[in-house]
Amino acid sequence: MASRSYINFLDLASGDLLDVPHTPRVLPRVMTAPGVISDVDGYGSNDEDSDVCRERKIIVANMLPLHAKRDAETDKWCFSLDKDSLLLQMKDGFSPDTEVLYVGSLKVEIDANEQDEIAQNLLEDFNCVPTFLPHDLQKKFYLGFCKQQLWPLFHYMLPMCPDHGDRFDRLLWQAYVSANKIFADKVMEIINPEDDSVWVHDYHLMVLPTFLRKRYNRVRLGFFLHSPFPSSEIYRTLPVRDEILRGLLNCDLIGFHTFDYARHFLSCCSRMLGLDYESKRGHIGLDYFGRTVYIKILPVGVHMGRLESVLNLPSTSSKIKEIQEQFKGKKVILGVDDMDIFKGISLKLLAVEQLLQQRPELQGKIVLVQIVNPARGSGKDVQEAKRETYLTAERINEVYGSPNYEPVILIDRHVPRFEKSAYYAVAECCIVNAVRDGMNLVPYKYIVCRQGTPYMDEAMGRKSDSPRTSMLVVSEFIGCSPSLSGAIRVNPWDIDAVADALESAITMRDSEKQLRHEKHYRYVSSHDVAYWARSFMQDLERACQGHYSKRCWGIGLGLGFRVVSLSPGFRKLSIDHIVSAYRRTNRRAIFLDYDGTVVPQNSIIKTPSAEVISVLNGFCKDPKNSVFIVSGRGRSSLSEWFAPCEMLGIAAEHGYFLRWNRSSEWETSPVSADLDWKNIVEPVMRLYTEATDGSNIEIKESALVWHHQDADPDFGSCQAKELLDHLESVLANEPAIVNRGQHIVEVKPQGVSKGLVAEKVLLRMVNRGNPPDFVMCIGDDRSDEDMFESILSTVSSPSLPAAPEIFACTVGRKPSKAKYYLEDATDVVKMLQGLATASSPKPRHLAHIQVSFESSV
Repeated sequence: MASRSYINFLDLASGDLLDVPHTPRVLPRVMTAPGVISDVDGYGSNDEDSDVCRERKIIVANMLPLHAKRDAETDKWCFSLDKDSLLLQMKDGFSPDTEVLYVGSLKVEIDANEQDEIAQNLLEDFNCVPTFLPHDLQKKFYLGFCKQQLWPLFHYMLPMCPDHGDRFDRLLWQAYVSANKIFADKVMEIINPEDDSVWVHDYHLMVLPTFLRKRYNRVRLGFFLHSPFPSSEIYRTLPVRDEILRGLLNCDLIGFHTFDYARHFLSCCSRMLGLDYESKRGHIGLDYFGRTVYIKILPVGVHMGRLESVLNLPSTSSKIKEIQEQFKGKKVILGVDDMDIFKGISLKLLAVEQLLQQRPELQGKIVLVQIVNPARGSGKDVQEAKRETYLTAERINEVYGSPNYEPVILIDRHVPRFEKSAYYAVAECCIVNAVRDGMNLVPYKYIVCRQGTPYMDEAMGRKSDSPRTSMLVVSEFIGCSPSLSGAIRVNPWDIDAVADALESAITMRDSEKQLRHEKHYRYVSSHDVAYWARSFMQDLERACQGHYSKRCWGIGLGLGFRVVSLSPGFRKLSIDHIVSAYRRTNRRAIFLDYDGTVVPQNSIIKTPSAEVISVLNGFCKDPKNSVFIVSGRGRSSLSEWFAPCEMLGIAAEHGYFLRWNRSSEWETSPVSADLDWKNIVEPVMRLYTEATDGSNIEIKESALVWHHQDADPDFGSCQAKELLDHLESVLANEPAIVNRGQHIVEVKPQGVSKGLVAEKVLLRMVNRGNPPDFVMCIGDDRSDEDMFESILSTVSSPSLPAAPEIFACTVGRKPSKAKYYLEDATDVVKMLQGLATASSPKPRHLAHIQVSFESSV
């Protein structure tokens, strides 16, 4: 199997040794050099398909949508499509011209000597690319890490003791990573990274995106999690929590069934990786090293056509009649669940027992039919759940049953699709009582089957216009619960409440059942699997729109790999480059932020080091330089800290106070002298401080700042948003503005900004006949973006005879109006030392040597 990326290489082979068919190609999205696109690749205009490129989607999941069995006579493997597979059904959401390829494992083990032939056949016949995992690796990957560690944890089960879940095993984790790498390699064999979209499914493949993003930085990559995502308190117990989070963040779009699951994921990103998120026009986005990772919240749906086709089968109709006859005079309550500890089957049986006990008149009139699907795992917990289910059912039948009546019927075998559909159609009520579940489509299937089809109506002797009814009792802990507003929602642990819900469901008036059913059917029929797939792919396209408008490169090793994506002109500031410009200029303006720029943001010691003082003095002693510290800090602190720097200018409190040098007086901004609004703001901030443990207020002369860096990350962020809204409403008619920064909410006078400081200094230089020919500005947060913007607009004014060399530099690789970046405060100080060295006067004989050297060069 050959990637399209390697076809040119294969063409170089002599003779017909490698017969690889040509695949139509499209023009590259980015041309790196001017010129004419040649026909060297062999895809000339004579190729009738040269201008046609089918859109391709690559769907990656643990299992391929195939059935497999050996033919008894020929001993050959036979494969067929699994029409009930979600992966196959979602094709309906794509354009008919879309080519869909599937990557995943088979449900059977294939001998090594058969693998190549089968892989080729599956690709040609079904567009499927199998990943053949060695038996031991498959066992450790799926039954080990996936089923015994991730699955319980994501369903809120912690391994508190050896009898309650398996402890973390690093060998199983290594198997998980190895399996993900094999899946990624298979994707790389078939992908055309310029044009294809990749959609990865479920918790089995959460680190696959890292391998794919490392190979193709701009690949269009989506992920959908079909299980719950636990709260941060549960998830943070996983020793490899960061690796999995970073794997997911290497996608462009991450999908969840419910807001709760998405909220838990975002909380984990905030608490463990320090990432903030925001909602823009209805779309939630996380900024991750310059890339925006979008969050999609949309529950999956059912395939209406597939369900209705099963209802139209003669076998379904005959089965319905058989069930109706079997339970004549009784109301059927239906449960369909996998056999595992999270589906709450035993709790459901206890609720039925409670109902029969408190309502004796219902004995003989209701029946719970519990269909048990085969278990997907093979742990001791599954055996315990099965044992408890059978014992409870036997006890209920012994106490409340009779020779011709069993209140609970367990069907623990393979149940064909038509038989399940028949039970759905007959049941008066369906109960899904899981204590934790991802989505669970049983309620959706029940609603569609209760709606029926014209063929089924005819077979059952029912009028096509007769009213349809259905009743649902659903756990509040399953993914489909929020979308079923007409269902009776229950806490599965509350046996009494579930029993009451079942009683309400079977005794409710038909008119109300009809209204609830109609409401549910409208939603289920319009939000089917095709709608879900189409919506996800549309959002993925939108999320990837900016891929080729930015420069990107990979950083980090192993599973810590991530892609930094920034504007095309954005690059690291080279010391050699800026020193060269610095030396050839004579009128220099230098603006430096303080916190996070010359002093690390997380440093406990906030005073400037002797090293910083020495560097600044070196700058200030050069008569060609005008140097300013521009900070949000108060003037008293800055005056004290920079007392040794005689010629240093200081702009305090974002420029509300300005001092040109140590001997000059402080100037107060004339823009807004009215600070009466502080009397309104302070009581409000104190209210939030008292309610938010770890927060505090910083009182400045011109501003008030609420800090929440030491508060709980989620609660602090929530309170900051609320405080921002609160202050904006109470200050609507006051000359003050409210800003939210990194772990702060600040209120300051209107018209005061760091940008105005830069503008004032530059214009003063121009007015004195010394227009700057070198401007350097370094900062690390949002307030410094005002400086970058102001400098760019000021130096482009016609009052300057010539545009100066501008070095606007942000600290950290992140989106910015600056053209350059430095990694951290240490890098900033090193760069400043380089400039200070170039600025310091040299002894006469050394200066002569330097001039001679430069002239010789």
